[in-house]
Amino acid sequence: MHDKSILSEIRSNSLNLETMDDLDVIVQAVGEAEIVMLGEASHGTSEFYTQRSEITKRLITEKGFSFIAVEGDWPSCYTLNRYIKHDPDGPGNVRDAFRDFNRWPTWMWANDEVMDLVKWLHEHNRNEDNEDRIGFYGIDVYSLWESIEDILIHLKEIGSPELATAKKAFECFDPHARDPQAYGVSANFLSDSCEAEVIKLLVALQDKRKLSARQEESALSDELNALVAVNAERYYRSMVRGGPDSWNIRDGHMVEALIRIKQFHGPHAKAIIWEHNSHIGDARATDMQADGMVNVGQLVREKYGEENVYAVGFGSHRGTVIAADEWGGEVKIMTVPEGMPGSWEDLLHQAGAYDKIILFNKGNKALLEPIGHRAIGVVYHPNYERGNYVPSILPRRYDAFIYIDQSHALTPLVQGVLY
Repeated sequence: MHDKSILSEIRSNSLNLETMDDLDVIVQAVGEAEIVMLGEASHGTSEFYTQRSEITKRLITEKGFSFIAVEGDWPSCYTLNRYIKHDPDGPGNVRDAFRDFNRWPTWMWANDEVMDLVKWLHEHNRNEDNEDRIGFYGIDVYSLWESIEDILIHLKEIGSPELATAKKAFECFDPHARDPQAYGVSANFLSDSCEAEVIKLLVALQDKRKLSARQEESALSDELNALVAVNAERYYRSMVRGGPDSWNIRDGHMVEALIRIKQFHGPHAKAIIWEHNSHIGDARATDMQADGMVNVGQLVREKYGEENVYAVGFGSHRGTVIAADEWGGEVKIMTVPEGMPGSWEDLLHQAGAYDKIILFNKGNKALLEPIGHRAIGVVYHPNYERGNYVPSILPRRYDAFIYIDQSHALTPLVQGVLY
C-alpha cells in the first residue's frame, strides 16, 4: 500500500519526456530564479549531459542567463572559456580548447557531449559584445599546482609586481612534488604549512583587481586561481585529518567561487551550475546533514533564497556509464544494473518504464520520506550497489527531477592522453 501511494503520486505529477521540446516545462518552471542547478547521477552518462545542454541553451536564449559554472578545474575550464568567448589569444579551434583536460578523470569534461555545447556557445557568442558573452568556468578545488602556475605565467606576461608573492607560494609547495597527500601530511604533522603564502597571494590579487579601473577577466582568473590555492591547501590538510571538513571545504569553495564570478558579471547576472546530484541536491534532504556535511545546493539556497534558486536532479533505472574501478584506473563502459527494489529509481520505473519529468510541489506528501537514491562516482563498482544509494527526500532535495529509464555511456574525446 505504501509503494502504491508513491507510485500514484509519481504518475500524477510526472510528464512524459519524449523529445527535447518536452524540457520546456523545466525552463518555464525556473521562472525568475537567478541560479539554476543542473545535476547528474553520474559523471559518465550521455543523457544527463545532452539534456543539461538543451536546458542550458534555452536558459541562455530565453531567460538571459550569463554563465555556466561546472564541477571542474578553473585552469582547464578557463582555456575552454577563452575559446567560447573568442579571445584572440585563446585556442584557435574547438579541439585545442580541450587540451588542458589532461588530468584524470579527463572524460568528465573532455567528451563529445560537452564539445557539442562548446560549439554552440562559441557560435552564440560570435555576434555578442564582450561583456555579454556567455562564460564557462570551473569552480572545483583540485587544481592547486596548476592554478599557481597559471598565476605565475600571467603575472610574468604583464610584468606584475605581485609575481614575487606568487613565486614564494609556488616555492613553498614545490618540494611536495605535486602530491597532495604528501603536502597534507607535512602540513599537519611537520608544521610545514603554506597557508600564509597562499593567503597573502589571494589578498594581493584581490586588491589588484579592486584597484584596477577596468574589470578584466584575466584579473578575475588570477584571483580565482589564488582562491583555489587557498582552499585547496585547506582541503588537502583536512583530508589527512579525516571527517566531514574536506567535503565542506570543497563545497564551500565552489559557492565562494560562484559568488565572485556572479559579482564580476554584474548585479543582474544569472548562473547555471552543472554538478553531481550530491553537490546540487540540498544536503538537508539527505543523511549528509546528520554527518555534519553541507553542500552547494544547501549553501546556495541559504545565500540567495530558495525562491531565487531552482535545482534539477537526474537519475536512471538502468543502462551503461563511463567510469573506472579505481582512482586513476582504466576508463571503462560499465553496465548500470536496474535500480534496487524500493529505491527512487525502482519506483520511478514501476510508475512507467519511460523517460519522465517530475515537477515537485509542497503537496507531494506521499513523496516526503527518505528513500534510497543512486549516486555513481568516477569510481564505480556495480557489484556493490547498496553502497551507492543515498537516503533522500526527493521533493526537498530538488525542485524537479528528470528520469531516464535506460541511459547510455557518454563518449570521451580521443585526444592524446584522453580515453
